[in-house]
Amino acid sequence: MERVPELSIITVNYNGIKDTEQMIESLREYLSIPYQLIVVDNGSVKDEAADLHQKYPDIKIIRSERNLGFAGGNNLGIRKAIGEYLLFLNNDTFVRDDSISGLIERMRQNPQLGGISPKIMFADQRGGVQFAGYTPLSRITLRNNLVGYKEQDCGQYDIHSPTPYLHGAAMLVRRQVIEQAGEMPDIYFLYYEELDWSLQIRRKGYELEYNPSGTVYHKESSSTGQDSPLKAFYMTRNRLLFAQRNLTRHDRILSISYQLTIAIPKKMVLLLIKGRFASAKAVVKGCVAFLRM
Repeated sequence: MERVPELSIITVNYNGIKDTEQMIESLREYLSIPYQLIVVDNGSVKDEAADLHQKYPDIKIIRSERNLGFAGGNNLGIRKAIGEYLLFLNNDTFVRDDSISGLIERMRQNPQLGGISPKIMFADQRGGVQFAGYTPLSRITLRNNLVGYKEQDCGQYDIHSPTPYLHGAAMLVRRQVIEQAGEMPDIYFLYYEELDWSLQIRRKGYELEYNPSGTVYHKESSSTGQDSPLKAFYMTRNRLLFAQRNLTRHDRILSISYQLTIAIPKKMVLLLIKGRFASAKAVVKGCVAFLRM
């Protein structure tokens, strides 16, 4: 009888079939362990699920007729996953070696370890580190930093360390954790869902880790744009939403007040000075959307 793979890899495709195919081909070339691959075509304008199924008939392809957002698309994949470990990869990532396979052994060794994000490198010619862990979100302003961001990789982040949050581009989570903490919160649609989910996992008593034993390469924001109006809308709305959902009453009031009276007006002024009127308008819409929730 064929052995059920321990690992299920889930990726969400949205009008990005070329990126998705590159990711699939990299996994096929380098991964040595058996795995189930699930691709969720998340409301692409063209039925890219059909094209992917024709080219890769052995892969589990799920077609959603509407865009369910990052969390909603991944949640569809979760429901079809058979592995004990689930690896969530952005479709605009790829691998250049078999290193992520070793992260499963790390999970086996530490039952309290609920999730791992590997080292994430920028995929462009300049390269550099995108993610080597997160710093905690500040209590009121909800600001934090990516450890190692845009630094050249000289081995300075080659030791695994705790991280308060997993990185949505690449995160390995055990099935048991999802059963206890629940699926990704799909209320965010785009951005902040992995931070919220990480908190839910930690509140169940699990630890999260950055582990450089695995490396993934990421073409950051190829689908939404580095500073698009879409990103401005969801980053504005969802930072407020994150505060509402996760802060205690006193901190929640202070944080939302700070966002609405200081941080967001400052952001709008900067956008207007730069002539980015569409993004400034998107920020206003993000505030209005939050207040109507």
